[in-house]
Amino acid sequence: MGAVESRAPAAAAERTSRAGRNLPAAVAVGLTLGGGILLALFTARHVFVGIVAAALAVGTWEFAGALRRGGGITVPVPVLLAGGQAMLWLSWPYGLDGAFVALAVTGLACLVWRFRGGANGYVRDVTAALFVLCYLPLLACFAVALVLPQDGAFRVLAFMVTVVCSDIGGYVAGVLFGRHAMAPTISPKKSWEGFGGSVLLGVAGATAVVVLGLDAPAWIGLLLGGAVVLTATVGDLAESLMKRDLGIKDMGTTLPGHGGLMDRLDSLLPSALVTWCLLTALV
Repeated sequence: MGAVESRAPAAAAERTSRAGRNLPAAVAVGLTLGGGILLALFTARHVFVGIVAAALAVGTWEFAGALRRGGGITVPVPVLLAGGQAMLWLSWPYGLDGAFVALAVTGLACLVWRFRGGANGYVRDVTAALFVLCYLPLLACFAVALVLPQDGAFRVLAFMVTVVCSDIGGYVAGVLFGRHAMAPTISPKKSWEGFGGSVLLGVAGATAVVVLGLDAPAWIGLLLGGAVVLTATVGDLAESLMKRDLGIKDMGTTLPGHGGLMDRLDSLLPSALVTWCLLTALV
């Protein structure tokens, strides 16, 4: 019995990589999600809107729970879920104008919903609710905006491939060569060597999709790759700070090997905004 017990921690340690992930589970989940997104993009690309909407609902639920567990902050989850969905779906027929109108209406609803809780913590809770609206559904609307043009499948592909390549490049380079901490007080496992790997693979992935999929010059891919790697890294570090402030390890447990879904959306959300801005302006 003792031998069995001693082998169990060792087996768990083998499954957990130096970067703190259960690597087989993380790879399996990543391939499943990626395959589903690719199937949607190249069969009926507007199904991607539904995928974003589902991810947003789960992420909002997780983030609200993290605020409650770690900070004792109560946000109006029903209002945020309904308003977030309204922002996404209205941005399909009406563009970003529809998203901003829904944002304003949902913000007012958050103010009113919190009346019943009285004055104690009112500013704190309402501010947190407005932050959730801007951090999740508003940024997610730019992912929806990417898929709407005729070449939207490749615009989304450029966005997704760049973020994924940044993550893989950073992970591999960090595990193999990581020596110099990038932000030790925020995310001790991030290294400058890992960031270099993110830049190399992220730029390569972005350039390949921009040139082959969007028939655009290579320099746009270089610019997009560098910008998205930067925003993905900033998004990851920002969420690390949020989790440290709240005193939690993961936002949730939705995805085996990854933590919560919010632990994957942290780099995707700001990158969607930057990708939309650059591709709208340059392609």
